[in-house]
Amino acid sequence: METVNKPKRIIYCLSSLYKAGGMERVVTNKANYLARHGFEITIITTDQKQRKPYFDLHPAIARVDLGINYEDSNGKGLFHKLSTYPKRQRLHRSLLQGHLLRLKADMVISLFDHDVSFLWRLKDSSHKILEIHFSRFKRVQYGKKGIWAIINKYRSQLDLKYVKKYRRFVVLTEEDRSYWGNLKNLVVIPNANSFQTESLSPLNQKVVIAVGRLDHQKRFEDLIQAWALVCLDFPDWQLHIFGDGEQKSFLQDLINSWNLSRNIRLCAPVHDIKAEYLNSSIAAMTSRYEGLPMALLEAQACGLPMVSYACKCGPRDIIESGKNGFLVTEGDIPAFAERLKQLMGNDELRYTLGLKAKFMSQRFTEEKVMQKWLKLFNEVQR
Repeated sequence: METVNKPKRIIYCLSSLYKAGGMERVVTNKANYLARHGFEITIITTDQKQRKPYFDLHPAIARVDLGINYEDSNGKGLFHKLSTYPKRQRLHRSLLQGHLLRLKADMVISLFDHDVSFLWRLKDSSHKILEIHFSRFKRVQYGKKGIWAIINKYRSQLDLKYVKKYRRFVVLTEEDRSYWGNLKNLVVIPNANSFQTESLSPLNQKVVIAVGRLDHQKRFEDLIQAWALVCLDFPDWQLHIFGDGEQKSFLQDLINSWNLSRNIRLCAPVHDIKAEYLNSSIAAMTSRYEGLPMALLEAQACGLPMVSYACKCGPRDIIESGKNGFLVTEGDIPAFAERLKQLMGNDELRYTLGLKAKFMSQRFTEEKVMQKWLKLFNEVQR
Protein backbone atom coordinates (compact mmCIF):
# COMPACT_ATOMS: atom_id res chain seq x y z
CA MET A 1 0.00 0.00 0.00
CA GLU A 2 1.20 3.48 -0.91
CA THR A 3 2.44 5.40 2.14
CA VAL A 4 1.15 8.91 2.78
CA ASN A 5 2.94 11.39 4.98
CA LYS A 6 1.10 12.14 8.21
CA PRO A 7 -1.14 13.82 9.23
CA LYS A 8 -3.79 12.43 6.90
CA ARG A 9 -6.81 14.70 7.19
CA ILE A 10 -9.01 14.78 4.09
CA ILE A 11 -12.24 16.67 3.47
CA TYR A 12 -14.76 15.91 0.72
CA CYS A 13 -17.11 18.72 -0.35
CA LEU A 14 -20.33 17.99 -2.22
CA SER A 15 -24.03 18.79 -2.24
CA SER A 16 -25.41 15.80 -0.37
CA LEU A 17 -25.27 12.06 0.25
CA TYR A 18 -28.97 11.27 0.61
CA LYS A 19 -29.48 10.31 -3.05
CA ALA A 20 -28.98 6.84 -4.50
CA GLY A 21 -26.69 8.15 -7.25
CA GLY A 22 -23.45 6.91 -8.72
CA MET A 23 -21.41 9.85 -7.44
CA GLU A 24 -22.76 9.41 -3.91
CA ARG A 25 -21.85 5.73 -4.02
CA VAL A 26 -18.34 6.48 -5.30
CA VAL A 27 -17.62 9.13 -2.66
CA THR A 28 -18.93 6.87 0.09
CA ASN A 29 -16.78 3.96 -1.06
CA LYS A 30 -13.62 6.10 -1.29
CA ALA A 31 -14.21 7.73 2.08
CA ASN A 32 -14.86 4.34 3.69
CA TYR A 33 -11.67 2.91 2.21
CA LEU A 34 -9.59 5.82 3.47
CA ALA A 35 -11.22 5.67 6.92
CA ARG A 36 -10.43 1.96 7.16
CA HIS A 37 -6.79 2.77 6.40
CA GLY A 38 -6.41 5.35 9.12
CA PHE A 39 -7.25 8.61 7.38
CA GLU A 40 -9.28 11.25 9.20
CA ILE A 41 -12.19 11.90 6.86
CA THR A 42 -14.78 14.68 7.01
CA ILE A 43 -17.59 15.10 4.49
CA ILE A 44 -18.99 18.62 4.17
CA THR A 45 -22.34 19.00 2.41
CA THR A 46 -24.61 21.92 1.54
CA ASP A 47 -28.03 20.28 1.04
CA GLN A 48 -28.20 17.23 3.31
CA LYS A 49 -30.98 18.67 5.57
CA GLN A 50 -30.41 16.03 8.28
CA ARG A 51 -31.35 13.26 5.85
CA LYS A 52 -29.59 9.95 6.32
CA PRO A 53 -26.89 9.10 3.75
CA TYR A 54 -28.25 6.55 1.30
CA PHE A 55 -25.10 4.42 1.46
CA ASP A 56 -23.55 3.33 4.75
CA LEU A 57 -20.60 5.40 5.97
CA HIS A 58 -17.72 4.17 8.16
CA PRO A 59 -18.45 5.21 11.76
CA ALA A 60 -15.17 7.16 11.99
CA ILE A 61 -16.20 9.55 9.20
CA ALA A 62 -17.33 12.98 10.42
CA ARG A 63 -20.10 14.87 8.64
CA VAL A 64 -20.92 18.57 8.53
CA ASP A 65 -23.87 20.11 6.69
CA LEU A 66 -23.63 23.84 6.05
CA GLY A 67 -27.37 24.29 5.47
CA ILE A 68 -26.96 26.37 2.31
CA ASN A 69 -29.76 24.46 0.60
CA TYR A 70 -29.18 25.39 -3.03
CA GLU A 71 -31.82 22.82 -4.00
CA ASP A 72 -34.55 25.01 -2.49
CA SER A 73 -34.27 27.12 -5.66
CA ASN A 74 -34.97 24.20 -7.99
CA GLY A 75 -38.02 24.92 -10.12
CA LYS A 76 -38.25 28.54 -8.94
CA GLY A 77 -37.30 30.20 -12.23
CA LEU A 78 -34.37 32.21 -13.51
CA PHE A 79 -35.07 35.49 -11.64
CA HIS A 80 -35.31 33.72 -8.30
CA LYS A 81 -32.06 31.84 -8.88
CA LEU A 82 -30.18 34.93 -10.03
CA SER A 83 -31.36 36.90 -7.00
CA THR A 84 -30.67 34.23 -4.35
CA TYR A 85 -27.59 32.44 -5.67
CA PRO A 86 -25.01 35.18 -4.86
CA LYS A 87 -26.25 35.35 -1.25
CA ARG A 88 -26.02 31.58 -0.90
CA GLN A 89 -22.53 31.63 -2.41
CA ARG A 90 -21.32 34.23 0.09
CA LEU A 91 -22.72 32.24 3.01
CA HIS A 92 -21.28 29.02 1.60
CA ARG A 93 -17.83 30.53 1.23
CA SER A 94 -17.86 32.05 4.72
CA LEU A 95 -19.02 28.88 6.48
CA LEU A 96 -16.71 26.61 4.52
CA GLN A 97 -13.73 28.87 5.23
CA GLY A 98 -14.45 28.65 8.96
CA HIS A 99 -14.64 24.85 8.96
CA LEU A 100 -11.46 24.48 6.91
CA LEU A 101 -9.55 26.70 9.34
CA ARG A 102 -10.90 24.65 12.24
CA LEU A 103 -10.29 21.21 10.74
CA LYS A 104 -6.80 21.93 9.35
CA ALA A 105 -7.04 19.37 6.58
CA ASP A 106 -4.16 18.29 4.40
CA MET A 107 -6.38 18.07 1.35
CA VAL A 108 -9.83 19.30 0.44
CA ILE A 109 -11.51 17.55 -2.47
CA SER A 110 -14.38 19.21 -4.30
CA LEU A 111 -16.84 17.11 -6.29
CA PHE A 112 -17.25 19.98 -8.79
CA ASP A 113 -20.27 21.37 -6.99
CA HIS A 114 -21.22 24.92 -5.93
CA ASP A 115 -17.82 25.48 -4.33
CA VAL A 116 -15.85 25.07 -7.55
CA SER A 117 -15.64 28.82 -8.20
CA PHE A 118 -14.13 29.76 -4.83
CA LEU A 119 -12.69 26.74 -2.98
CA TRP A 120 -9.26 27.29 -4.51
CA ARG A 121 -9.24 30.85 -3.09
CA LEU A 122 -9.83 29.88 0.55
CA LYS A 123 -6.92 30.73 2.82
CA ASP A 124 -6.22 27.62 4.82
CA SER A 125 -3.23 25.31 4.67
CA SER A 126 -4.84 22.53 2.62
CA HIS A 127 -4.12 21.45 -0.93
CA LYS A 128 -7.20 21.83 -3.12
CA ILE A 129 -8.16 18.97 -5.43
CA LEU A 130 -11.05 18.97 -7.89
CA GLU A 131 -12.69 15.87 -9.32
CA ILE A 132 -15.50 15.66 -11.86
CA HIS A 133 -17.95 12.79 -12.28
CA PHE A 134 -19.36 13.97 -15.61
CA SER A 135 -17.73 14.92 -18.88
CA ARG A 136 -16.23 18.22 -20.02
CA PHE A 137 -19.49 19.00 -21.81
CA LYS A 138 -21.87 18.17 -18.97
CA ARG A 139 -23.47 21.62 -18.82
CA VAL A 140 -24.25 21.91 -22.54
CA GLN A 141 -25.70 18.38 -22.50
CA TYR A 142 -28.43 19.25 -20.01
CA GLY A 143 -30.76 19.93 -22.93
CA LYS A 144 -31.77 23.40 -21.73
CA LYS A 145 -33.25 25.90 -24.19
CA GLY A 146 -33.25 29.70 -24.54
CA ILE A 147 -31.54 31.75 -21.85
CA TRP A 148 -30.61 28.63 -19.88
CA ALA A 149 -28.69 27.28 -22.88
CA ILE A 150 -26.71 30.54 -23.04
CA ILE A 151 -26.04 30.44 -19.30
CA ASN A 152 -24.86 26.83 -19.41
CA LYS A 153 -22.56 27.56 -22.35
CA TYR A 154 -21.05 30.45 -20.40
CA ARG A 155 -20.67 28.30 -17.27
CA SER A 156 -18.97 25.63 -19.35
CA GLN A 157 -16.39 28.22 -20.40
CA LEU A 158 -15.92 29.22 -16.75
CA ASP A 159 -15.31 25.58 -15.84
CA LEU A 160 -12.12 25.57 -17.89
CA LYS A 161 -10.95 28.69 -16.08
CA TYR A 162 -11.65 27.26 -12.63
CA VAL A 163 -10.10 23.81 -13.09
CA LYS A 164 -6.72 25.40 -13.79
CA LYS A 165 -6.69 26.89 -10.28
CA TYR A 166 -6.58 23.56 -8.45
CA ARG A 167 -3.50 21.63 -7.41
CA ARG A 168 -4.87 18.58 -9.19
CA PHE A 169 -7.89 18.12 -11.41
CA VAL A 170 -9.10 14.51 -11.65
CA VAL A 171 -11.21 13.22 -14.54
CA LEU A 172 -12.55 9.70 -14.92
CA THR A 173 -11.56 8.71 -18.46
CA GLU A 174 -8.88 9.16 -21.07
CA GLU A 175 -11.62 10.28 -23.43
CA ASP A 176 -12.57 13.15 -21.14
CA ARG A 177 -8.90 14.10 -20.67
CA SER A 178 -8.73 14.88 -24.38
CA TYR A 179 -11.62 17.35 -24.14
CA TRP A 180 -9.96 19.57 -21.50
CA GLY A 181 -6.85 20.42 -23.47
CA ASN A 182 -3.25 20.31 -22.29
CA LEU A 183 -3.75 20.98 -18.57
CA LYS A 184 -0.67 20.43 -16.45
CA ASN A 185 -2.67 19.59 -13.33
CA LEU A 186 -4.95 16.99 -14.96
CA VAL A 187 -4.92 13.36 -13.78
CA VAL A 188 -7.06 10.41 -14.89
CA ILE A 189 -8.37 8.15 -12.11
CA PRO A 190 -11.41 5.98 -12.91
CA ASN A 191 -14.21 4.98 -10.59
CA ALA A 192 -13.79 1.64 -8.86
CA ASN A 193 -16.21 -1.24 -8.84
CA SER A 194 -18.87 -0.56 -6.20
CA PHE A 195 -18.62 -4.03 -4.71
CA GLN A 196 -16.64 -7.22 -4.85
CA THR A 197 -18.33 -10.43 -5.89
CA GLU A 198 -17.07 -13.85 -6.80
CA SER A 199 -20.53 -14.73 -8.06
CA LEU A 200 -21.46 -14.56 -11.70
CA SER A 201 -24.90 -14.17 -13.13
CA PRO A 202 -25.93 -17.49 -14.74
CA LEU A 203 -27.34 -15.35 -17.58
CA ASN A 204 -30.37 -17.60 -17.85
CA GLN A 205 -32.97 -15.13 -16.58
CA LYS A 206 -34.94 -13.41 -19.32
CA VAL A 207 -34.29 -10.00 -17.78
CA VAL A 208 -32.45 -6.93 -19.06
CA ILE A 209 -31.46 -4.45 -16.33
CA ALA A 210 -30.94 -0.69 -16.52
CA VAL A 211 -29.97 1.46 -13.54
CA GLY A 212 -29.97 5.23 -13.15
CA ARG A 213 -31.88 8.33 -12.19
CA LEU A 214 -35.09 8.80 -14.15
CA ASP A 215 -34.08 12.08 -15.77
CA HIS A 216 -33.06 13.75 -19.01
CA GLN A 217 -29.47 12.52 -18.80
CA LYS A 218 -30.30 8.82 -18.80
CA ARG A 219 -32.63 9.00 -21.84
CA PHE A 220 -34.67 5.97 -20.79
CA GLU A 221 -37.32 6.97 -23.33
CA ASP A 222 -34.99 5.59 -26.02
CA LEU A 223 -34.61 2.32 -24.14
CA ILE A 224 -38.38 1.99 -23.81
CA GLN A 225 -38.86 2.59 -27.54
CA ALA A 226 -36.12 0.05 -28.31
CA TRP A 227 -37.94 -2.43 -26.10
CA ALA A 228 -41.08 -2.01 -28.21
CA LEU A 229 -39.01 -3.40 -31.11
CA VAL A 230 -37.43 -6.12 -28.96
CA CYS A 231 -40.84 -7.35 -27.78
CA LEU A 232 -41.89 -8.23 -31.29
CA ASP A 233 -39.40 -11.13 -31.26
CA PHE A 234 -38.87 -11.70 -27.53
CA PRO A 235 -42.21 -11.13 -25.78
CA ASP A 236 -41.19 -13.33 -22.84
CA TRP A 237 -38.26 -11.08 -21.81
CA GLN A 238 -38.54 -8.34 -19.19
CA LEU A 239 -36.86 -4.93 -18.87
CA HIS A 240 -36.29 -3.78 -15.29
CA ILE A 241 -35.31 -0.12 -14.82
CA PHE A 242 -34.09 0.73 -11.30
CA GLY A 243 -34.19 4.38 -10.34
CA ASP A 244 -36.27 7.36 -9.28
CA GLY A 245 -36.56 10.91 -10.52
CA GLU A 246 -38.61 13.64 -12.11
CA GLN A 247 -39.37 11.67 -15.30
CA LYS A 248 -41.01 8.71 -13.56
CA SER A 249 -44.57 9.67 -14.59
CA PHE A 250 -43.45 10.57 -18.11
CA LEU A 251 -41.71 7.22 -18.56
CA GLN A 252 -44.63 5.25 -17.13
CA ASP A 253 -46.99 7.04 -19.51
CA LEU A 254 -44.65 6.15 -22.38
CA ILE A 255 -44.63 2.51 -21.30
CA ASN A 256 -48.42 2.50 -21.18
CA SER A 257 -48.71 4.17 -24.59
CA TRP A 258 -46.62 1.38 -26.13
CA ASN A 259 -48.67 -1.28 -24.28
CA LEU A 260 -45.51 -2.46 -22.55
CA SER A 261 -46.66 -2.47 -18.93
CA ARG A 262 -46.35 -6.28 -18.79
CA ASN A 263 -42.82 -6.18 -20.19
CA ILE A 264 -41.20 -3.17 -18.50
CA ARG A 265 -41.01 -2.48 -14.79
CA LEU A 266 -39.95 0.82 -13.23
CA CYS A 267 -38.38 -0.32 -9.97
CA ALA A 268 -37.48 1.81 -6.95
CA PRO A 269 -33.75 2.06 -6.06
CA VAL A 270 -32.55 -0.81 -3.86
CA HIS A 271 -29.57 -1.04 -1.53
CA ASP A 272 -28.64 -4.53 -2.70
CA ILE A 273 -28.37 -3.73 -6.40
CA LYS A 274 -25.81 -6.53 -6.76
CA ALA A 275 -28.56 -9.11 -6.30
CA GLU A 276 -30.53 -7.52 -9.13
CA TYR A 277 -27.56 -7.68 -11.49
CA LEU A 278 -27.00 -11.32 -10.58
CA ASN A 279 -30.64 -12.04 -11.45
CA SER A 280 -30.35 -10.37 -14.85
CA SER A 281 -28.74 -11.43 -18.12
CA ILE A 282 -27.94 -8.20 -19.99
CA ALA A 283 -27.28 -4.59 -18.92
CA ALA A 284 -28.49 -1.65 -21.03
CA MET A 285 -27.66 2.08 -20.97
CA THR A 286 -28.95 4.85 -23.24
CA SER A 287 -27.47 7.94 -21.56
CA ARG A 288 -26.89 11.27 -23.26
CA TYR A 289 -23.70 11.76 -21.24
CA GLU A 290 -21.83 10.13 -18.38
CA GLY A 291 -18.60 10.39 -16.42
CA LEU A 292 -17.68 6.75 -15.92
CA PRO A 293 -21.02 4.99 -15.44
CA MET A 294 -21.29 2.92 -12.27
CA ALA A 295 -24.15 0.97 -13.84
CA LEU A 296 -21.77 -0.52 -16.41
CA LEU A 297 -18.97 -1.12 -13.90
CA GLU A 298 -21.38 -2.91 -11.59
CA ALA A 299 -22.94 -4.94 -14.40
CA GLN A 300 -19.64 -6.23 -15.75
CA ALA A 301 -18.42 -7.09 -12.24
CA CYS A 302 -21.40 -9.48 -12.10
CA GLY A 303 -20.54 -10.92 -15.51
CA LEU A 304 -23.25 -9.25 -17.59
CA PRO A 305 -22.71 -8.41 -21.25
CA MET A 306 -23.63 -4.77 -21.91
CA VAL A 307 -25.30 -2.72 -24.62
CA SER A 308 -24.73 1.02 -24.38
CA TYR A 309 -24.85 4.20 -26.38
CA ALA A 310 -21.31 5.39 -27.14
CA CYS A 311 -21.95 8.69 -25.37
CA LYS A 312 -19.45 11.09 -23.84
CA CYS A 313 -17.87 9.87 -21.61
CA GLY A 314 -17.18 6.47 -20.12
CA PRO A 315 -18.77 3.67 -22.14
CA ARG A 316 -15.78 3.57 -24.50
CA ASP A 317 -13.44 3.10 -21.52
CA ILE A 318 -15.48 0.13 -20.27
CA ILE A 319 -16.90 -1.64 -23.33
CA GLU A 320 -14.87 -3.11 -26.15
CA SER A 321 -17.54 -3.77 -28.73
CA GLY A 322 -17.81 -7.45 -29.51
CA LYS A 323 -15.73 -8.49 -26.48
CA ASN A 324 -17.73 -7.65 -23.36
CA GLY A 325 -20.72 -5.96 -24.95
CA PHE A 326 -21.72 -3.62 -27.75
CA LEU A 327 -21.48 0.13 -28.31
CA VAL A 328 -24.26 1.74 -30.34
CA THR A 329 -24.33 5.16 -31.99
CA GLU A 330 -26.25 7.63 -29.84
CA GLY A 331 -29.90 7.86 -30.77
CA ASP A 332 -29.92 4.80 -33.04
CA ILE A 333 -32.87 3.04 -31.43
CA PRO A 334 -33.26 0.28 -34.07
CA ALA A 335 -29.55 -0.63 -33.79
CA PHE A 336 -29.82 -0.70 -30.01
CA ALA A 337 -32.78 -3.06 -30.23
CA GLU A 338 -30.90 -5.31 -32.68
CA ARG A 339 -27.91 -5.62 -30.32
CA LEU A 340 -30.21 -6.55 -27.44
CA LYS A 341 -31.94 -9.16 -29.61
CA GLN A 342 -28.58 -10.52 -30.73
CA LEU A 343 -27.64 -11.25 -27.11
CA MET A 344 -31.09 -12.52 -26.16
CA GLY A 345 -31.21 -14.98 -29.02
CA ASN A 346 -27.69 -16.39 -28.69
CA ASP A 347 -26.91 -18.08 -25.36
CA GLU A 348 -23.31 -18.86 -26.32
CA LEU A 349 -22.58 -15.25 -27.30
CA ARG A 350 -24.17 -13.98 -24.10
CA TYR A 351 -22.07 -16.33 -21.95
CA THR A 352 -18.85 -15.55 -23.85
CA LEU A 353 -19.26 -11.79 -23.53
CA GLY A 354 -20.35 -12.12 -19.91
CA LEU A 355 -17.21 -14.04 -18.94
CA LYS A 356 -15.06 -11.46 -20.72
CA ALA A 357 -16.92 -8.68 -18.90
CA LYS A 358 -16.10 -10.27 -15.55
CA PHE A 359 -12.44 -10.60 -16.50
CA MET A 360 -12.24 -7.00 -17.73
CA SER A 361 -13.82 -5.73 -14.51
CA GLN A 362 -10.50 -6.42 -12.77
CA ARG A 363 -9.20 -3.17 -14.30
CA PHE A 364 -11.45 -1.30 -11.87
CA THR A 365 -10.92 -3.07 -8.54
CA GLU A 366 -11.09 -0.86 -5.46
CA GLU A 367 -7.48 -1.58 -4.53
CA LYS A 368 -6.13 -0.64 -7.97
CA VAL A 369 -8.12 2.59 -8.12
CA MET A 370 -7.39 3.66 -4.55
CA GLN A 371 -3.68 3.09 -5.07
CA LYS A 372 -3.88 5.77 -7.77
CA TRP A 373 -5.47 8.16 -5.26
CA LEU A 374 -2.85 7.39 -2.62
CA LYS A 375 -0.13 8.03 -5.18
CA LEU A 376 -1.75 11.39 -6.00
CA PHE A 377 -1.86 12.32 -2.29
CA ASN A 378 1.80 11.50 -1.94
CA GLU A 379 2.73 13.60 -4.98
CA VAL A 380 0.72 16.59 -3.79
CA GLN A 381 2.25 16.54 -0.30
CA ARG A 382 5.84 16.39 -1.48
